[in-house]
Amino acid sequence: MSHPDPYGGAEPRGWDRPERPPALPWPERDVEPTGPWNRQSGADLYAGPQARPRPTARRYDEPALDPYDGHGDRYDRHDVDRYGAYDDGYDRRGPGRPPRDDDMPTSALPPVRDDDVPTSQFPPVREPSEPERDPQRPPGRRQPGRRRASADRPATGQASSRAGRNLPAAIGVGLGLGALILIPLFFYLPAFLAVVAGAVGVGIWEMARAVRRSGAHPPLVPLIAGGVLMIGLAWYAGPDALSLGLLVTVLGTMIWRLGDGPGGFQRDLTAATLIAVYVPFLGGFAALLAAAPDDGHLRVLATLVAVVLSDTGGYAAGVSFGKHPMAPSISPKKSWEGFAGSVSAAAVGSAVLIWQLFDVAPWWGALFGVAVSVAAVLGDLGESMIKRDLGVKDMSNLLPGHGGLMDRLDSILFAVPTAYLLLAVFVPVVG
Repeated sequence: MSHPDPYGGAEPRGWDRPERPPALPWPERDVEPTGPWNRQSGADLYAGPQARPRPTARRYDEPALDPYDGHGDRYDRHDVDRYGAYDDGYDRRGPGRPPRDDDMPTSALPPVRDDDVPTSQFPPVREPSEPERDPQRPPGRRQPGRRRASADRPATGQASSRAGRNLPAAIGVGLGLGALILIPLFFYLPAFLAVVAGAVGVGIWEMARAVRRSGAHPPLVPLIAGGVLMIGLAWYAGPDALSLGLLVTVLGTMIWRLGDGPGGFQRDLTAATLIAVYVPFLGGFAALLAAAPDDGHLRVLATLVAVVLSDTGGYAAGVSFGKHPMAPSISPKKSWEGFAGSVSAAAVGSAVLIWQLFDVAPWWGALFGVAVSVAAVLGDLGESMIKRDLGVKDMSNLLPGHGGLMDRLDSILFAVPTAYLLLAVFVPVVG
């Protein structure tokens, strides 16, 4: 039995209902209601000139024609409520079909800004290799195991001094170099000549290697050969032969370099001339000191002692009292306090040594020590300026704790010409 129609119609509802429902009591008789049973009437309702066309509805099992979401036909999204149904009350999602994510009106939600999220309550993100910080350790103190070695900062396991060098290695290498010089100097003088020639050859190699960083390529073979020649000429023939050896070395280097073409010739020849004057020519005065008859080994000893006292006094005074930089743009570690320590130590030591060795008044020995100390400091600053211009820290790494051999010869190369001239005045050469 069919139930009566709630709108007052007499026709039954359900399976006995005809396909087209009867007309309902609408306000306007000419307009039929729209709904799932009358699609044509719904199209006529929106067929006015000011109304936008409304597409027909489809069942949930019909193929999708909407190019925007693929779930419905071409309908306006404003005609769909939040659960995916048309506003006419008919749900086309099908029975048991859950609502889609794109059916949710997310545009109605307020945007979330970055400053609305309290990020301060989250713990900081650490790198995978970063260890846990000890809460008991002060915040300004470095965690253990985080220090890395570099060229300017040695590793934690190395013993370094305030001056930035490995002090035990520097002392050991210094003692070895001293023995290498003093043993042949007192027992077999020609062997000392071989030591000087070998040191000059190594110094030329280090200088040529360093200046290549600036783009210059001085020929190494004629420089080393000319350096050894200058040492021999100074030993056997005196200062005039040393000057002649310098001229021959520069000319030989020029001829050798011409074989490589004109490109960069002036630059390479300038670098070669600098090396020839700086290393073998100045080093030749050590051979002149040793070639003095009867007391040549004592002259070399007095010069080396004055240089060692200057370096040691400057190092001790600079580490203990150094506060005023002497030449910060060239050598930041040198201070005026260290320079005063160098001059004082060399003056006192040379006054006693010259008096004992050559029977010269102590004040002449003190003057000798001051002059040698000033020359040694200038030589050190000169090489520091060259290294800074070339962008190198050390000439090489041949000597642990010292760098290269030229890092130790820089003071001696400027000191030996000064000592040779002063001793020639204070202690005239007999014969």
